[in-house]
Amino acid sequence: MLKTALKPRWIAGLIFALLLSGVFVLLSQWQLSRSSQHEPPAPSSIEEVKPLVDVLKPGKFFPGSVSDQMVSATGTYDPQKQVLVEGRLYNNQKGFWIVSALAVNDAPTLNGAGASPETWIPVARGWVADAAQAGPPPSGIITVTGRLIPSEAPVPNVDAGPSRASAVSTAELINKWEVSSYQGFIAATSEVSDGVTIPLGNDVQALNIPAQPPAEQVNWLNLFYAVEWVVFAGFSIFIWWRLVKDDYRRDLEEDEYEDDEFDDDESTDAGHPEATTEPTSPEPEQKVQQ
Repeated sequence: MLKTALKPRWIAGLIFALLLSGVFVLLSQWQLSRSSQHEPPAPSSIEEVKPLVDVLKPGKFFPGSVSDQMVSATGTYDPQKQVLVEGRLYNNQKGFWIVSALAVNDAPTLNGAGASPETWIPVARGWVADAAQAGPPPSGIITVTGRLIPSEAPVPNVDAGPSRASAVSTAELINKWEVSSYQGFIAATSEVSDGVTIPLGNDVQALNIPAQPPAEQVNWLNLFYAVEWVVFAGFSIFIWWRLVKDDYRRDLEEDEYEDDEFDDDESTDAGHPEATTEPTSPEPEQKVQQ
């Protein structure tokens, strides 16, 4: 079959099939790139700083539309309500987030058993490499600006210990602090008191958490087309191989037909041999004497 495949016309056919397969593969990659698309950005810019009390209501479900929104909140910190969340990375180094409770001015208060007179929100103020480097929050009336992030889920079956938390989870923190809280937290970018920005300190690093990239959506139709083009690429090679195989079979049939004809001719010659005996001369007549 290799001899058949090396015929000039089938070599040319293989080159054409490979080129066609390459085009199909490129089309498959193009369809695959279009199968994952980002969601369109929200109409309003999340980088525009808005008052927290206008963006989120305490005791309500955290809507995805306000996630990563830059907000500002004015209130006072309670130094007794501060925890460290371990296992947080900064420049690939593990450390701690400093999370303090901020009593938000002009925030709606919640009713019911266990509700506190003020409504609080956790504020992730910065990162430290060692727990001993975390100092108390600033005193007085503070205006915090930062990114609004949904509450994290607490780590199950983990006792973080006193003044520690397994995650920035409002479900865990309200039990530690015994306060009413927003369903989310602020990753602070600045703290201002009387118009002056409060420095974090030499050992505390600002978080500066960027907005998360928009979620990707899978376009199943484009994904199906991508697989389809790959099938076409393989099918073009299969067609070439099938044509070569058919040609090879035809050559075998022609060879067998020629062999059969040759065998028939030999059989015919053997059944009718040529006469090789020489003719005998007639015996002379005997004369009878009377």
